[in-house]
Amino acid sequence: MSNLLSMAIWIPVAFGIALLVMGRQANANVARWVALVGALVGFAVTIPVMTQFDGSTAAMQFVEKAVWIERFNVFYHLGVDGISMWFVPLTAFITIIVVLAGWEVIEDRPHQYYGAFLILSGLMVGVFSALDGLLFYVFFEATLIPMYIIIGIWGGPRRVYAAFKFFLYTLLGSLLMLIALIYLYYKSSGSFDIQAWHQLPLAATPQALLFGAFFAAFAVKVPMWPVHTWLPDAHVEAPTGGSVVLAAIMLKLGCYGFLRFMLPIVPDASHQFAPIVIGLSLVAVIYIGLVALVQQDMKKLVAYSSIAHMGFVTLGFFIFNELGVIGGIVQMIAHGFVSGAMFLCIGVLYDRVHSREIASYGGVVNTMPKFAAFALLFAMANCGLPGTAGFVGEWMVILGAVQYDFLIGLLAATALILGAAYTLWMYKRVYFGDVTNDDVRALKDINAREFLILAVLAAAVLWMGIQPKPFTDAMHVSVVELLKHVSSSKLN
Repeated sequence: MSNLLSMAIWIPVAFGIALLVMGRQANANVARWVALVGALVGFAVTIPVMTQFDGSTAAMQFVEKAVWIERFNVFYHLGVDGISMWFVPLTAFITIIVVLAGWEVIEDRPHQYYGAFLILSGLMVGVFSALDGLLFYVFFEATLIPMYIIIGIWGGPRRVYAAFKFFLYTLLGSLLMLIALIYLYYKSSGSFDIQAWHQLPLAATPQALLFGAFFAAFAVKVPMWPVHTWLPDAHVEAPTGGSVVLAAIMLKLGCYGFLRFMLPIVPDASHQFAPIVIGLSLVAVIYIGLVALVQQDMKKLVAYSSIAHMGFVTLGFFIFNELGVIGGIVQMIAHGFVSGAMFLCIGVLYDRVHSREIASYGGVVNTMPKFAAFALLFAMANCGLPGTAGFVGEWMVILGAVQYDFLIGLLAATALILGAAYTLWMYKRVYFGDVTNDDVRALKDINAREFLILAVLAAAVLWMGIQPKPFTDAMHVSVVELLKHVSSSKLN
């Protein structure tokens, strides 16, 4: 089928709009089932994208192209390669998890809650699929609206502050990207074709300026240090589903922008400024890991953990070798599973005790043994334990970094120590020790719905950790082609 990507984008959006049209008068259970059907159908159409994808070519696949704005030569142009393919089913999969996670928890305006998530899901698939620069920008910016609403309406006590901070940080950076897109449009004689931009010969100064503009947009989205401060606030105030999508998918939009725009369009500037990006990435890996160690709020700890893990991704991209880039992409996918599971575990506890403070817990394993077993697996994956998804990408990036420079590889490897320190320290305090809180003594173990959600995520974490070959095989040829392109100078 030639319109699989369009279906993956617009089916969730259509179901989301239908939920909004249903309005408050709709029965809450009906809204939940409509959302679940929309999420399942949205995921179902992404399955052929995985099964029919040809990993032996770097060419774009499942391509769709139609005139959108004829006067300005703008096209509705979609396609995926080995770099972007896995993020389409990952986005749809996480949407199902989010719908199920909020099934019994979201009682206030569930139709709007689920509608916002389904629309957001379609827009994020659009970002990973867009091959037209203006179409990419529209999808990229449009994702801000539903997430702003999700944080601002269903968030915590400081939700309005967190929502505004999230929106302003990410919007301001993106405005510079819009200027860069307009420059490339005129430089390419009136084309928004991203693949055509990859072939543009650009002088050193324009490359440097374009690098700065794209970096401002994508670094904030990752987020990289020091423009990361919006993320802990957004995570702490967002509802559980919002935190899951934010960590599992939205952070990856910035990382993806590095691969689709910065490296291939301005390769010389990317090499020139690589030491700066590597330095910022190492700060994220080490310093932010130390910051995570002292957090007392579980959500904030995992939020800082996400920043550290994303530092691995950007480090892998800017060491310009195959192991590093593939490792960075694998880390993006693995982090989607692991961070989503970590935030869901925190949500399970919060729904019962209504506290995210580590000090409010202790001895959870005594009352919730099944849940504690799942939480231990996800904590180990967050540490980078071999055999779990968290290990594969980080190990590949470390190996690539050692090839690039031994000292950089050594510094990157400290993240494994820090990750184990803050994750296991949190797990020990929450799940072991004496039960000091009456609310914890009264806890009931996870129900069938929660067990299903965590079991599916556990299977994904173990599958990717034990058998990462299907993931790496699909992206290998595209990454090799990208690195060939990045290694050739485009200075005119």
